[in-house]
Amino acid sequence: QVQLVESGGGLVQAGGSLRLSCAASRRTLSGYTMGWFRQTPGKERDFVAAISRSTGSTTYADSVKGRFTISRDNAKNMLYLQMNSLKPEDTAVYYCTAAFRGYYSTAIHDYEYWGQGTQVTVSS
Repeated sequence: QVQLVESGGGLVQAGGSLRLSCAASRRTLSGYTMGWFRQTPGKERDFVAAISRSTGSTTYADSVKGRFTISRDNAKNMLYLQMNSLKPEDTAVYYCTAAFRGYYSTAIHDYEYWGQGTQVTVSS
C-alpha cells in the first residue's frame, strides 16, 4: 500500500506560483501512475493532471492546461505540480493520488491511493 503526503500549499496572489509536492512511502512511485485532483467545499473532486507510469506521458484538465505542469522523480519517490499564473478559481484542496496502472486516467475511480490534501488559496 502506498502512503502519500502532500505539501507546498498556501496563500498566493492571483498571477503567482506555487509548487505542490507529494512524497510517497511504503512503495516505490515508479510502479504507479500518478495524478492530482482538487476539491472545493460542496463540490466533487475534479481531475487536474496525471502522469503515466510507463511512458511519462502527461494530461491536464482544460482549465489548467498551459499553466500547470506535473512531474515525477522516481528516484526520490516524489510527485510535483508546478502551478503558474494562478487564478482565484484555482482555490481548492489539492490531492495527490496513485493508481497501479500503466497509463494515465482522468477518472477518479481509477485511483486507489490518496493523500490527505493540501489547501491552495489564491486571492484576487
